[in-house]
This record gives sequence, C-alpha cells and structure tokens, in this order.
Amino acid sequence: PGSQTDSTFSIGFTDLNESLNELEDHDLDALVADLGSKSTTSDGRLPADQQTSSCAATSAMSREPEPTAALPPPSNPAESSEGLHMSEPQTKAEKIKLALEKLKEAKVRKLIVKVLMSDGSSKTLMVDERQTVREVLDKLFEKTHCDCSIDWSLCETNPELQIERGFEDHEHLVEHLSVWTRFTENKIYLVSRPQKYLMFTDPQVFYMWKKKNACLSGINEQAKQLLLKEHFGGSTQIVPDLEGKLYLKEVGKKLWKPLYFMLRASGIYYVPKGKTKAISDLICFVRLEKVNIHTTNNYKQKYRAPTDFCFIIKHPCIQKESHYVKFLCCDDEHTLLLWVNSIRIAKYGTVLYKNYQAAMKRASSLQPLHSAAHKAPPKTTNFEDNPHEAPPDFIPPPPPPPPPPPAQY
Repeated sequence: PGSQTDSTFSIGFTDLNESLNELEDHDLDALVADLGSKSTTSDGRLPADQQTSSCAATSAMSREPEPTAALPPPSNPAESSEGLHMSEPQTKAEKIKLALEKLKEAKVRKLIVKVLMSDGSSKTLMVDERQTVREVLDKLFEKTHCDCSIDWSLCETNPELQIERGFEDHEHLVEHLSVWTRFTENKIYLVSRPQKYLMFTDPQVFYMWKKKNACLSGINEQAKQLLLKEHFGGSTQIVPDLEGKLYLKEVGKKLWKPLYFMLRASGIYYVPKGKTKAISDLICFVRLEKVNIHTTNNYKQKYRAPTDFCFIIKHPCIQKESHYVKFLCCDDEHTLLLWVNSIRIAKYGTVLYKNYQAAMKRASSLQPLHSAAHKAPPKTTNFEDNPHEAPPDFIPPPPPPPPPPPAQY
C-alpha cells in the first residue's frame, strides 16, 4: 500500500535498515550478491494471511532476524548512484544502501511451499509468482522420481468447507495460495487424478454422453482423434451440451430442490418451474469467468445432501461458508464426473487442451530418464561359483561350519 513507508519490507519488523545493520559482513555480502543475481528477486513484503502451517510462505528477505539503528546520513544522491555503478560498495553503509535499492526494485513474490504426498511424506520447495503449476509439477517430478504421468496433479484441500480442487497446469500457484486466510488449515497434495484429462483421452464420454455406455466403450482411437479435432482443433472450443437434473441447496438451509440445469459456453443456466427449455425462459445460474469448481467430501452428512456426489462453485477468495457459494448435488458419480469436467472445458477452453498436449510432451521426454533411474543394478559375478572368472588376488571365503548333530531324546 502507498501508505506504507519504503523501509517496511517484511512482516514483524519495524525497520529494515536496522535489520540489515545487524547482519554480519559476510552475510550482508551474500545478500547483496543474491539480490544482484537475475535468478533471485523477492519483494520482501509478505501478506500476513500467507503464513500458514501447511503452506509456509516467506519472502527471501524475511529469514534474517530484524530490528536496529539508523543509517548514517546518505551522501549526494547523484554521487551515490554514480559510485554504485563505478565500483563495488566497500563500507557496510554502502552495502546496506545497495541492498535497499535492490529490494525496492524486486517485484517477484516467493513462497516456501510444503507439498504433501499420498504416502504421508512431504516435499518443500520455493515457488515464485511467475511459475505455473506445470513448472512446479516438473520440479516435484525431479524430487520424487515418480512416473511423470499426465494424471499427476497439485490439489488444494479446504477442511472447513470439506472441498478439494485440482489446480490447472497453466495457473500460477502463488496467486492462488495468496488468497488463503491467515489461520487456514488448507493443504496442498500431489495426487494422481485419472479424471484430470479424461476429456481428451476419452472425449466421447463428454461429447456423446447421450448415447449408451456400450456404444461409448466401443469407439476406436481414430474416432477419438476426430472428436478432438472437431471440438478443439479450431480457434475456439465447443462446450459439451450437457443438461440434466441437479439438486440445488437453498441458501442458509439444509434443503435441496431439484432443478433442470443446462451448460453453455457463457455459463450455467436453469429452467424455472413451469417453463420450457427455450432460450427465452432460461435463467442464468452462474457465470464461469471468476469462479472455480470444487468437489466435496461427505456432504450427505454435513448438509443432508441427497447423495455424496456434490460439487460447489465459488469465487477463489471465499474460504469459508457463505451465501455466495453455490452448492449442487448429482445423482451418481458418473454425472458428477460429466458436470465437473464439462464446466472446466467451458471455463478454460482451448487452454485446457494445450495443457494436455504440454503434459503429454513432457511425460514422453521424462519417461526415458525415469526408466534409466529405476533400472535394475547390474548383476554381480559370483566368483565362488565361477572360479575361472575370479581375479588373481581373489581369496575364496572359508566354507560354512557343519550343522550341529540332531538332539537325542
């Protein structure tokens, strides 16, 4: 905020000048060098709501202990800036001044993110606001040596709302973590989600959903490619014309009423009671530009939903229960799969298809490396069984002692 003083860069510290003054000389030199490199720029200002237990967020500067004493009065600004460019800073005051100037220029936020694994372990890595989820996944592939499948996804969980959502590969992780509240219990998991790109591996499920399952299972690969070309090959995508009965939770109540919903490229619509499916009768339920879709957990018990196959639609900044959250319930798991992924297609369009292509390309390039890393170790030669292959200095081990005689009773 403009009201903040230029010297306030870190949470919990009143004067960055004093903090830098208290650093040892070698630490200050390392800091200046770090800020000078192109690979490390951090804004030092960290919103309080990013300090959580599950996603430990901190700026590159807030790791050093702070408060201090005032700096000596600065020399002529023109002379100082010229001196900084002409030679390396020599005194501690010059180094501190250079560090402050570089901090003002630094605009990239960095978070320390803890990602939980399905086996109970975790991986910690630094993420800056320019990195996409796809780049973070690649980092995790290097750390975990997993199979690099396109099904791997970063998912956020919100225990308070009992929801989860898989981040899209093109999204910027820091942007979404920045809306978490201060004392949140949200967590990030690396999980395998086979439904992540199901709309591209099995497009007939979404674009031929009115046909019987027997017809859908018998479609060949060539027909699938034709469907992809028809619906994603152009500059714009064609949204599945999905429609059907869903249950809508009434605001502030645990009552669910059935309505007939229709998915269109511009959003989700429903047919009012007593009206037809004509365009003039449809009422817009929600636009998709500024909302995300989340799957739920155990809503049958929490909200008395007709089934446990529910999903919600909400703005990313809403982290607690609110009347702005839209609660919907499906009759079965297959219907839930259709609606969740069809809404993703309507929201992200061809970007989703580009994510899939990039994931396929990345998986094919990383698979040989993964296979080589997990290749079985070479078989060692047993010189005892093959004495003719043994080196000249090989000494065979002594024979094992004979077994003790059987006990006599």
